[in-house]
Amino acid sequence: MTLANQITIARILLIPVFVGFALYYGRSCAHGVPVEAWRWAAVGTFLLAAGTDGLDGWVARRFNQRSRLGTILDPIADKGLLLTALITLTFSPWPDKFPLWFLILVITRDVLAIGGALLLGQIAGLRELTPHWTGKVATVAQMTALGALMLHFPEVWIHASVWLAAAFTFVSGVVYLGVTMRMLSTVE
Repeated sequence: MTLANQITIARILLIPVFVGFALYYGRSCAHGVPVEAWRWAAVGTFLLAAGTDGLDGWVARRFNQRSRLGTILDPIADKGLLLTALITLTFSPWPDKFPLWFLILVITRDVLAIGGALLLGQIAGLRELTPHWTGKVATVAQMTALGALMLHFPEVWIHASVWLAAAFTFVSGVVYLGVTMRMLSTVE
């Protein structure tokens, strides 16, 4: 168990902590007495989990701790945090919410990307679908939209960040689908 993997596991363990804080805050809002300490605890937990994403990768590269377990756990931590936060902030009684269509778009893109990678693995024997820059930008845009919503930015900023994240999520989904189709067309 490398230090990089321990950091990744800690990120995974922070996900239910974030959900708990977010739900407590949402419930306090639903009762008409928002407890801002719960919101700040949720924001802090989310930022800690998101911030350590780069840390575990840096540790793995810097100290030559890359491992097969790390390549499995890291995307689970990334997608787990993002999807859990999106689901929580779409369905909980949080004052601002994500629109359902945005959550569906993100999940659909992720299912297409994961499904394409699995299909390529089964049919073509390829083990990895290389991340594309549009996917990385989509992830950053999704994190930004989450931050804007949790920090109660003005509504126009929240809407702009959601639409920007949606655009990059859609484009990255199209790119991953295109890459998968091109790779499958070369398989005999």
